[in-house]
Amino acid sequence: MAETRGEPVLIITEDAPLLDDLLRLCAAAGAEAEVAHSAPVDELRWRAAPLVLVGDDRAEPLRSSRGGPPHRPGVLLAGRDLDDHGIWQRAVRLGAEQVVFLPDSESWLAGRIADATEGVAEPALTVGVVGGRGGAGASTLACALAVTAADHGRRAVLLDGDPLGGGLDVVLGGESADGLRWPAFTGSRGRVGAAALEESLPLLHGVRVLSWDRAAPTALCPEAMRSVLAAARRRGGVVVVDVPRGLDESTAEAWAQLDVALLVVPAELRAVAASGRLASRLSLAVRDLRAVVRGPFTAGLDGPEIARLLGLPLAGELPAERGLSAAVDSGVPPGAAAGGPLARFCSAFWERALPAGGRGSVAA
Repeated sequence: MAETRGEPVLIITEDAPLLDDLLRLCAAAGAEAEVAHSAPVDELRWRAAPLVLVGDDRAEPLRSSRGGPPHRPGVLLAGRDLDDHGIWQRAVRLGAEQVVFLPDSESWLAGRIADATEGVAEPALTVGVVGGRGGAGASTLACALAVTAADHGRRAVLLDGDPLGGGLDVVLGGESADGLRWPAFTGSRGRVGAAALEESLPLLHGVRVLSWDRAAPTALCPEAMRSVLAAARRRGGVVVVDVPRGLDESTAEAWAQLDVALLVVPAELRAVAASGRLASRLSLAVRDLRAVVRGPFTAGLDGPEIARLLGLPLAGELPAERGLSAAVDSGVPPGAAAGGPLARFCSAFWERALPAGGRGSVAA
């Protein structure tokens, strides 16, 4: 699972202990490094590096050499002495954007190195889908949203947050596809490489899918959910999360990273009652919670009325789609039937959420 590599990080220092620490942090971030021990530094290398780490021992010699290197973003000055206030002046003269003190800022610096070498984009628009009651169709909608986004040319990642749900890879007909499942990540702590994560996952109908395998369910710790979801979001596009109805710590981590959550509510009185109880709890954890009302509809119980009863904005109605189960069983993913209710809903949702090719925000 190697990260996609471009130009190496450029390290400029003759301080051997500091160099060892900077090389170690580059390795931890999955980044290649090139070391320049003395000034002057080749200008092409200086300009091409995704990030330049200058040891404080070389700040003044580097600036004085041939008038100093040209100013550029992504130059960090690394030191150790928190009481050396002169380092800030040296950073300004060098044109550094940040002073980093080691070992105090090691975690931050490792993340900064990884961001630079991964070419971090604007974070993905992240949408969670949850059923107002069991069997509401949340997993089907989550799959359809991801498939439709991929069909529209978006980078799409689908995360299965429910270890008891049977596996979204099954819904997409990819239970035998090569790639990692959640058990490979349950012990994840700290930062997960975004490119490595994406390359390791099965690619189903244009969507990178992180689902569960057929073994006994494995507990998912909050740290793993936090790290994996953050990595999935860092490369842009869209991320869709099928979120279970429970509110344990792992699920709370998922809610915290969502831009919008869709509560799928069948147009039935008991489902509305169950959804109301869930909505009252989710409203405390989610910034933007909306109702998706699923048919068939009965007189007096349509989408606008159910959304009013729940006190939520209405994201849209989903009429019953004939032949959906049979199509999925035959290998046609949800949302792939052109002109079907799922495809229409998902296309309209992404058009509102991602205007003019940008990340956007989901219009009500």
